[in-house]
Amino acid sequence: MTRAGGPTIGGNVRHSGSTRGVLAAALAALQCGTAVAQGLQAESDEETIELAPLVVTATRSGESPFDLPVAIDVLDKAIIQNQKPMVLISEDLPRVPGTVVTNRGTYAQEEQIMIRGFGGRSQFGTRGIKLIADGIPASTPDGQGGPGLFDLGSARSIEVMRGGFSALYGNHSGGVVQVFTEDGPPEPTLSVRAMGGSDGTWIAGSKLGGEAGRLNYVVDLSRAQTDGYRDWSRATKEQGNTKLKVALDGGGTLSLIANALNLPESQDPLGLTAEEVKRNPRQASPAALTFQTRRTLDNLQGGVVLDQPLSAADDLRVMAYTGTRSNEQYIAIPLANQNAITASGGVSAFDRRFAGGNLLWTHSTTLADGPMTLVLGGEYDRSSEERKGYLNVLGERAALKRDEDNTVASWGTFVQGTWGFAPRWSLDLGLRYTEVRFDSDDGFICTPDRVTAPGTRPGTCSGSTVPITAANLNPDDSGSRTYGAWTPALGLLYSLTPSINLYANLGKTFETPTFTELAYRPDGGAGLNLGLDPAVSRHYEIGAKFLLGADARLNLALFQIDTDDELTVATNGGGRATYRNAPASRRRGVELLLESPLGRGFAGYLAATYLGSTFTESFPACAGIPCRTVAPTLNVTSVEAGNRIPGVPAFTLFGELSYAYEPLGFDAAASLYGQDKVYVNDRNSETAPGYWLANLRAGFTQDLGGLRLSEFVRIDNLLDESYISAVSVNDANGRFYAPGPGTNYLVGITASYSF
Repeated sequence: MTRAGGPTIGGNVRHSGSTRGVLAAALAALQCGTAVAQGLQAESDEETIELAPLVVTATRSGESPFDLPVAIDVLDKAIIQNQKPMVLISEDLPRVPGTVVTNRGTYAQEEQIMIRGFGGRSQFGTRGIKLIADGIPASTPDGQGGPGLFDLGSARSIEVMRGGFSALYGNHSGGVVQVFTEDGPPEPTLSVRAMGGSDGTWIAGSKLGGEAGRLNYVVDLSRAQTDGYRDWSRATKEQGNTKLKVALDGGGTLSLIANALNLPESQDPLGLTAEEVKRNPRQASPAALTFQTRRTLDNLQGGVVLDQPLSAADDLRVMAYTGTRSNEQYIAIPLANQNAITASGGVSAFDRRFAGGNLLWTHSTTLADGPMTLVLGGEYDRSSEERKGYLNVLGERAALKRDEDNTVASWGTFVQGTWGFAPRWSLDLGLRYTEVRFDSDDGFICTPDRVTAPGTRPGTCSGSTVPITAANLNPDDSGSRTYGAWTPALGLLYSLTPSINLYANLGKTFETPTFTELAYRPDGGAGLNLGLDPAVSRHYEIGAKFLLGADARLNLALFQIDTDDELTVATNGGGRATYRNAPASRRRGVELLLESPLGRGFAGYLAATYLGSTFTESFPACAGIPCRTVAPTLNVTSVEAGNRIPGVPAFTLFGELSYAYEPLGFDAAASLYGQDKVYVNDRNSETAPGYWLANLRAGFTQDLGGLRLSEFVRIDNLLDESYISAVSVNDANGRFYAPGPGTNYLVGITASYSF
């Protein structure tokens, strides 16, 4: 032990069960392990197994994932940077069990990451999952995440943690995705890369890394552009990432990190109906062309991280960061709807400033002759924005329709520890308190007594021809709300043999709504949707980890998650989504990962997940927009207990067979990805069908003195499968579906030179 076709109609899914079975299984597995270990002890003491790379997300200190009582996996540089575009996180995360990434086919919406069924409600970007880059949050304090910030061209590793121990990271439900930038090599090295492929795709990048005395440095710059698989989906992404690390006296390091992301203009083709998909999956929605839906984004952030040993037993880590983000997005909303006094228009724009930091103290000691590590920490994050809305008049920005200042601040404090209380046993404990406060100051007011947004003539409001009256007005929508919760986590690990670990854990997470989800009320009323409550989830998990030899492993996890006040989409139409709480839900699943060399240069990899995710209490469905759920004359239907949570597939599978022949520098792989059908609404009346995608890649590498050349070609969706790559949950117009690309290719070359 190291440490102590088109979418089809689907039906409902029913569910039953209890938590007691999970806990009983955990106890049985651990008790069984004690007996079996006695018979295996003599043989196992002789084993020597090479462990996987260390991870820091679970304990905030370097540990082997094999020795942690949590489901956590790490993808290393060889996976991230080998024969890939290195533009989107969806290139890598399908290899992780329990994780789904949907590519909406447009940079305007960014990618949606789901872990164990959390995150499926997100209409753009990622929600419900904590995103971190080099210790700096890539999620705002309210929980809105942008995976486009991850620079994959300089990534050393990606860590994905699922389950209850993610409670120690604050405001989210499903898990944590953390990306780490590589260190520069010992010798100064310059590399350039160029790629081209289907749909007018061109990617270029350069990276410089090395060491100079105490300074280690890496700088990565890249530009990707594409015409897109669908009409009106042209996009450009420009990115830069820099890490400077200085070695300090006493064994410490000081790291300076800067990241820039620019999307000059990303067209958004929007979703299609089932009939539109059948006619032409490459078309854009007519509304996208009418209103020229698109997005521009500019994000700049930087931070400093100090790691300093204080003594043989104590370490200190201090991180501080700051940044700015500007965004302008054109949305397809009918002009008649935009004309309403309370409407916020069809152009959403904000200028945001954010900053924060954390402080961690780690202490190593012993308790009852067992090793113990304690971590005490605190975090503070703040984001403030000036948000405006304007009329979108057929793709042109016009009159002001929204003007508000929004601030969200989050702080948390936590303690966690690991104790090897017996030769084969270890206990991990953690407790965190998190508080999140939302404040909104409305500057767009049109009432008979007060007008801060004068219209084109007296008595009207900016962007509207409707007269202001006592019954037709835009009042002061300012408001605030504070959410807070204690979130504990507990994990128990038993080393059956040096190559077999059994574990169990439980934890509690809470997730607040984001500012976007608070912005509009489902009933169409004025003011923020301050009635939204946070989702509170209780996680239970048991698992086993096997080291099968050098570079071979098998992981198995079974889990159950019970959630109160699940955050769901209430209405989704006219370019706007509103949100509400569903009473309760349950997620039950199994995750399997198997990785092994097969001999003669071959290796195999398999990641499979089964997930049952259902609402466990019925609730009324919305009838129209605004949402009406009371009057029986409106023929309101119900979302029945047992219905599947929309947007979440029941199973996913990723498999890869790779081959390497070192004498020729040859490397190739064939992979297969499949997922089950996905329900697109709470009532489970329509589905996006399941699909399977086959992919091939191959390339050569040559070492020519100080020059290293690598060439590759990859073909994705080899069999030209028609499939839906992402869905828009509960869309009122039936435009649920974003079709994925057919067969597509990419050819690339990288040249690296060491000085």
